[in-house]
Amino acid sequence: MTVHCRVATIADLEMLLEFVREFHAIEKLPFDENIDRDVLRHFLEDESLGQAWLVQHGDEAIGYMILTLGYGLESRGREAFLEEFYLCSKYRGQGIGTQALAFAENTCRVLGVRALHLEVDFENPGAQRLYARRGYQCYHRFLMTKQLVAPVL
Repeated sequence: MTVHCRVATIADLEMLLEFVREFHAIEKLPFDENIDRDVLRHFLEDESLGQAWLVQHGDEAIGYMILTLGYGLESRGREAFLEEFYLCSKYRGQGIGTQALAFAENTCRVLGVRALHLEVDFENPGAQRLYARRGYQCYHRFLMTKQLVAPVL
């Protein structure tokens, strides 16, 4: 099955929000409709932050990817993080994830990205196999995160 990816726009906000809701439920990630809508809106309106894509089969959106941009000394330049990658369950295991990742990787090359990072759940062996086949490696480091609250201005 062949798919294509298109840049998501502000007109796609509600569809993206629904995909985010589904993905966060599966991954047991926090979801707040109002906060996540505002965050998505901000992301879609500021292309310096990265890109969001809808994964499509024909005219039907079947998933999404969120790519954020950064810069790293270890990467020796521009780097990106595939923040979220979700396909509806009935489209998994058909090569669509491979096509979507190839699209994201090629787009990163065009953007001058030197390293593409992603996270995968410890208990998602299917996604781990997909990423390993595409050349992603575990660098024997732990991703550690501290949630920061923005100061009140």
